[in-house]
Amino acid sequence: MMRKLMICRAVLPPRPSGRARLALTVMLVLLTGGNAVAKTLNFDNAPAGMPPDGWTLTKTGQGQPKWTIEADATAPSQPNVLKQSGRATFPVAIKSDTSIGDGFVEVKFKAIAGSEDRAAGIIWRAKDADNYYVVRANALEDNVVLYRTIKGVRTSLEIVGRKGGYGVSAPVASAQWHALRCDFAGNRFKVTYDGKPLFEVEDATITDAGMIGLWTKADSVTLFDDLTYGEVK
Repeated sequence: MMRKLMICRAVLPPRPSGRARLALTVMLVLLTGGNAVAKTLNFDNAPAGMPPDGWTLTKTGQGQPKWTIEADATAPSQPNVLKQSGRATFPVAIKSDTSIGDGFVEVKFKAIAGSEDRAAGIIWRAKDADNYYVVRANALEDNVVLYRTIKGVRTSLEIVGRKGGYGVSAPVASAQWHALRCDFAGNRFKVTYDGKPLFEVEDATITDAGMIGLWTKADSVTLFDDLTYGEVK
């Protein structure tokens, strides 16, 4: 009897890591929640120096953002990237033809310059340039923080399982490509940075489907590529 028990225990699979469990959870949501159609934009079919079609290129607050397609030899998918090089409170680029309630948005980014800020963010459930969720990575602060923006006012949100604090510390090296992602369903948001799950947030302020987009802050000069998004129905 003891020998049989030892054999049974030997063939048990190892307990998956936290990252593997999150991947399995997301896969189950996609498989059981209905059809999920993902789309990737790499900005390679637009002429350099021009703004991309199908976007509302604007800002939250004041200033003059500048969103343009540019050639970049380091782009994850060459030849082009979307570059923000203007200055505004929060430069915002919203994909006008999107409307996603539950799904995900992910982008690759490279923070180039900025003395006041050096940030890159992704937006979801946007009603307009003044109402949306955003998670951003900051190369000057080396952290990742999730906010809600309502009527132009930005508020950082608490992390599930932790009281207080401000986002999560993470190395955000300038002049290097990184990946930022958020999976959102109901009032639960899961943030992944460079392939590593960072934290989760719960908030029910914005529940309706909305647009996805990109975001920077102040004088940030930031490159974006391979914007991928999808909806789970």
